[in-house]
Amino acid sequence: MPHVTLEFSKGIEQVHDIQKICDQLFAVLAEHPEFDAETIKIRAKPVEYYRLGTDPQSFVHATLLLMQGRDEATRSELTVAILEVLSAALPEVGSITVQDVQMNRASYAKRVAGP
Repeated sequence: MPHVTLEFSKGIEQVHDIQKICDQLFAVLAEHPEFDAETIKIRAKPVEYYRLGTDPQSFVHATLLLMQGRDEATRSELTVAILEVLSAALPEVGSITVQDVQMNRASYAKRVAGP
């Protein structure tokens, strides 16, 4: 844990290396003392249809899923770190947002296949 999902306006992937951005996010999170690198998951997907306010613009939204129990200062530090990576990598994108979501440990389930 954590999981980061990037949603971005379709077309950004034609101008930017989304895999490189995923790798940059991974590196930043892997350096954080809260996480073990092998538990970090980053996913990205274009959004074909969207509407943002009254002006047409591009967007990137990152959702950071964390297990419950992390304090607000840590959560804020992580969302700011993600925002900084995205802002540096995508300076012309009109809207960049990051949201953290706390997951309930009791209701989270996973299956990991062996080697």
